[in-house]
Formats: sequence, C-alpha cells, structure tokens
Amino acid sequence: MQFHQLRYFVAVAELRHFTQAADLVGITQPSLSKQVHALETSLGTPLFERVRGNIALTAAGEVLLPSAKRILADVETAQREVQELVGLRRGRVRLGATPSLVTSLAPPVLARFREAYPTVDLRVEEGGSQDLVRDLLRGDLDLALIIMPGQGTDPGLRVDPILRESLVVASLDPIPAAGGGELRIADLRDQPLVMFRQGYDIRDATLEACRAAGFEPSFAVEGGEMDAVLSFVEAGLGVALVPGIVVARRPRIRVTPLAPPGVRRTIAVARRRDAVPTHAGRELRRILLDHIRDSSARGNLPPGVAPL
Repeated sequence: MQFHQLRYFVAVAELRHFTQAADLVGITQPSLSKQVHALETSLGTPLFERVRGNIALTAAGEVLLPSAKRILADVETAQREVQELVGLRRGRVRLGATPSLVTSLAPPVLARFREAYPTVDLRVEEGGSQDLVRDLLRGDLDLALIIMPGQGTDPGLRVDPILRESLVVASLDPIPAAGGGELRIADLRDQPLVMFRQGYDIRDATLEACRAAGFEPSFAVEGGEMDAVLSFVEAGLGVALVPGIVVARRPRIRVTPLAPPGVRRTIAVARRRDAVPTHAGRELRRILLDHIRDSSARGNLPPGVAPL
C-alpha cells in the first residue's frame, strides 16, 4: 500500500468516477485504474464495484475510506508544518465552533490571531458539537470549540474544558412560575418548545433537563439551527433553552434565568489526540486561552459564562 494509491482511491471514492478522479489528481485514467487495482491486489479484496455503469464502494472500500482520509490529512499536516517552519508558504488553521460560540467567543479570538499572524489562512466551520467532533476525527478541522457531552468524550480527542455556561429560557411572553417564585424547568411542562435539530448539544441538554424534572416536553416545531430557533421564538411559536449571549441582540425576546441549579454546559477546546498540531493551530489555542483569561480579569465574559 503506497501513499499515492490511497490518494487515487480517495479521489475515486469521492467522485465515483475514474476519469474525473484521474483529471483531479493529474494522471491518465488507465494509470489511475492500474494503481487502484494494485492497491486492491495488495489488500486482497476489491474496493469498488461497477453496477450498470455506476461506481460504488464495496464493504472493504467503506472500511478503508475514513482511514485513508485520515492518513492523507496527517501527511498534509506534516508537510504544512514543515513548510511553515521554513517559510515556504503561509500556514492555515481550521477552527470549528458551535453557532453560539461562533458569534460570541470566536470573533475577538480570531481578531487577535489575525493581528498577530496576518498571512495565515483562517477557516471557520459552524456546526453542532457532534458534527464538529466527527470533522475533527476525520482530520477536517484543527481545533473545535465544543460542548462537552454528559456521557464523556471520544477517546480519539484531547478535550480541555475552558468555560462553563448557563442556559436561559427564551420566550415572547412571560412564563408563569409555580407559586410565583423563580422559573424552574418543571414550569416548562405545559409550554410548547422550539427544538433544535438532531446533532445540537442544546437539544440533548434540554431533553435531559425536562426528563429529569419528570416530564416529556412537547414540541411546537423542531429541526432548526440557532437563528431559526430564535426567529420561531420571536414569532410566538414556543419557548426555547438557549445560551444567554445569543439573545442579546434580539430585543423582542424575553430572557428568563433558571433557578439553581439550572442547566449548565461545559465549553471545551478539542483536537485530535493522535495528530501533531501545526504551529498555527498551537498559536490559535494559546490566543484563545489568553483571551479568556484577559476577559475574565476585566469582567468582559458573556452573561452566564465563567472560566474553568
């Protein structure tokens, strides 16, 4: 098994077309087919099957694909790290973050990074924590700001907790609290909820909190991203548990804190455990931690957020 054979295999797997894959990697189609066949011979099993002119992965091909992508990503990372050190080209860093963190924590951190390293290519991916973890493991991200799940993190990641955040109730109208006291999760029993799509950690946190309070929540609408959920709340469709920072610029939405212990989330910075971070990735992580420390000292962290 050779590196270039894996590159040709991944190209065919992604494009499902030998001629297009050959054009992508810059060789002739017969040469690519020969190398893929040599890879199949070395592995002792076919990787592709041709059905009515269509290219599909065999079971062995499905197993090999994620590993091949990780190998290619690791080689690219090693090459980029060396090239950064010798100054052959500018670096690159790929940061993932959840929607609430993209709009609150990431901007000032990226601004500080850009000031220090103006020639480094910055790429940002927004998504739910589960999606970001998947992208980290695939080698598609260098770092990610995620919410730590209650059931623990993937052993393939190094995950460092950095902040703790409290969720608030977002609604269009006041929500009555039992006995007139502070609002508790149990007071949402008869409230229709606007629910995030699968893959959002807030969805899991909301469901877990409601079930711990002894009820199964009812959904007014589900499946939205952060902006959609807030818009649905503004339209009066229901209420939602959200990070306090995301409603700061939504004056129509009423924000109600939850009585202790409330619903808390732990924010962490994560990377692949088996991948050597690039110089740019290490510097971005350092600047992130410096920003949190400085903001905490000045009292400038978002509402409901505390350093760990």
